Amino acid sequence: MRRIAMAVAATTLTFPLAACGALGGSGSSSKASPTKGNDLTVGLLLPETANTRYDRFDAPAVKDKVAELTRRQGRVEYANAGASASRQASQMEKMIGDKVDVILLDAVDAHRIAVQVKKAKAAGIPVIAYDRLAEGPIDAYISFDNELVGEVQGRSLLEALGSQASSSAQVVMINGSPTDPNARQFKAGALAQLNGKVTIARSYDIKDWKAEIARSQMAKAISALGKNGVAAVYSANDGMAGGAIEALKAAGVTKLPPVTGQDAELAAVQRIVSGDQYMSVYKPYPTEAENAAEMAVAKVQGKDIQFDSLTRDKVDSPTTKNIPSQMVSVVAMTRSNIKDTVIADGIYKVSDICTAKYSADCAEAGLK
Repeated sequence: MRRIAMAVAATTLTFPLAACGALGGSGSSSKASPTKGNDLTVGLLLPETANTRYDRFDAPAVKDKVAELTRRQGRVEYANAGASASRQASQMEKMIGDKVDVILLDAVDAHRIAVQVKKAKAAGIPVIAYDRLAEGPIDAYISFDNELVGEVQGRSLLEALGSQASSSAQVVMINGSPTDPNARQFKAGALAQLNGKVTIARSYDIKDWKAEIARSQMAKAISALGKNGVAAVYSANDGMAGGAIEALKAAGVTKLPPVTGQDAELAAVQRIVSGDQYMSVYKPYPTEAENAAEMAVAKVQGKDIQFDSLTRDKVDSPTTKNIPSQMVSVVAMTRSNIKDTVIADGIYKVSDICTAKYSADCAEAGLK
């Protein structure tokens, strides 16, 4: 059992997938909660649509896995908050009122949603924090090793800079939303790699991860530092990377500096192929989503042995200690390993990436 403090990021280790269901038994311990049959309902609350992963990967994977685990008798009640904390609170209130059996919660605002987490607890509905660690009496948590994500981004940026990595190299940091606890962990991991090796010339926390805000802030940085004064751009995700790259091009930067990202969005993969973006962190969303579905079903069916095998780590939130958790590993995706990551895992086909606009770049990258 490993312990990870998420309120103040404290780990830099990569973790293997915790069981992925393979070790889960169907038995229950003597302290198992009352069991529920296959006719269960999983409430799925996802935070926004700007990042295409939630509707494209996460929601379908959770629905398919719940159907598989319950012999097509279980159902998923899905709601997306569209980056609105108040809307998500209303959506969760509705699910509590509908008496769903368990809630998978990817919080827009980890602090504000604690009120609804407490209400779910009082109603006897387990809440599993998904991807972002919400506050309140959470029953379990599954996510990627978020500080490792930042470390991977920071290391990749330094590798891209090579011999140019020095105290004179000015780096602009485009960080995630201040209401997202993951964003703080990404930043901490990146700074652990970058501090003392480059100069963080500008750093911005981007509300709701909006690409247009990232573009505006990047434009301010270019204005202050000069279009040739930016050695590299740390962007916490792909959407904001796209905004930063737009700002660089609009400023007349012809040789783009290395730009990081995260989520392996299709547009980002194409930018990596073309050379506009240096890397993205590939996170196997289907694995995270399927394991979350297994945790949810095991929790409400009283299969404690299976649940425990899926939650071998422990994390602390600002309000709750020793939350059973699973940390999923990540991969740095660059032009050299696109084929071995998103294509090999069936996230995209070569034809998805290599449209007419990118055909020459794809040929050069060996994507056929």
